[in-house]
Amino acid sequence: MIDIEKLTALAIAYDAGDAKRIQHFIKVYAYSRLLGRREGLDEHTQNVLEAAAVLHDIGIHEAERKHGSSGGHWQEMEGPAVAAPMLQQCGADERESERVQWLIAHHHTYTAGEEKDFRILLEADFLVNAYEDGMTAEQCKTAKDRVFRTQTGKQYLEEMFLKPAYQVK
Repeated sequence: MIDIEKLTALAIAYDAGDAKRIQHFIKVYAYSRLLGRREGLDEHTQNVLEAAAVLHDIGIHEAERKHGSSGGHWQEMEGPAVAAPMLQQCGADERESERVQWLIAHHHTYTAGEEKDFRILLEADFLVNAYEDGMTAEQCKTAKDRVFRTQTGKQYLEEMFLKPAYQVK
């Protein structure tokens, strides 16, 4: 079992001074945790999903250093090598580490698979990005139709971005 608290501390230390990225991965972690639990993931899959959520953007600094870009392709390429030693320090066995690294290496590739942990990570990241990037209702509707697979993810997207805002009377 991966020690998520220790992993989170390592990721925060790695991203020290970059509050925006720390805030982002903490929010993706929170949504991944909620979605995974609401969708009934088993304890092991949930633990791997949470680790991947904490580390999903861990390759950004290396991508910027090596490629001058934080683009999704470069994050996917550089992230697994940064994540591997952190995962080892936090008790991940080889199978767990490989799965987390695969999730990191594909978290911007919406067509990479249909496994529930992968879809949840995509949905959690999209929910956070939709808010942080100020996506339009139309963009969110398109994502709901094309990207989202879980009932909980669709519900959260609908309630946050596709329903009229609450009005005080």
